[in-house]
Amino acid sequence: MAFPEKSGKEIGQIAYKAYFSFALTLAEIMCIPFQTAEKIKSWVSCPKLHLVKEKFEENKGVIFLTAHFGNWELGACSIGAQLGVPVYVVYKPQRNVFVGDWINMMREKFGNKTVPLGLSIRNIFKALVEKKIIGLVGDQRGEPDGPRVKFMGIDSSVYPGAAVMALKTKSPIAVAVTERQADYSYYVDINFIDIDECKGTTEEKVMQINQQYHNILEACIRRNPEQWLWMHKRWKY
Repeated sequence: MAFPEKSGKEIGQIAYKAYFSFALTLAEIMCIPFQTAEKIKSWVSCPKLHLVKEKFEENKGVIFLTAHFGNWELGACSIGAQLGVPVYVVYKPQRNVFVGDWINMMREKFGNKTVPLGLSIRNIFKALVEKKIIGLVGDQRGEPDGPRVKFMGIDSSVYPGAAVMALKTKSPIAVAVTERQADYSYYVDINFIDIDECKGTTEEKVMQINQQYHNILEACIRRNPEQWLWMHKRWKY
């Protein structure tokens, strides 16, 4: 669905590489708790990270918006370590409690904090109001009747949460996708979504923010489609 112009052979090659990328990402995640802070920092290059620190030092909360691409877990650990400021990573609790506890231990190993979704959503708002840095993954499939934007040329349901929080707290959104390089290091580009340029009602602004995010993500996917991990039916409805 994402690449209707490609042949079956090309799709098969992308699928094969996607499973390889998934296996590599999983192996790297398993190794994270055994690394030093310096190793974690050196693994990920983020030349524009100073722009985020400048926003933070202006006494602003910041929303890091990423995706299930490359190695997002490693990216969050490395960016938090490089900033020297904890990123409050928002997560969906795992069905397996033991797996969930291990993943959160890994996420907090280098200074980040974890915040569960659900009733604790108020804690996310509280953290932004207190001028902290929040990390969110935004490429999940939204609700059947949720807002829709163009993504890979398809009308796609999205979750409005990050955009709503940004508008309510006036927090800048930094889109940060962790892309694997040929030498197996990682590169993170920082793209700020200009919320002040969004016009219209709150609902229209939410749509514009989501469209900008998905435009950035789509560009990453078209460069390296095998690094996009979201293998379930993204366009189920």
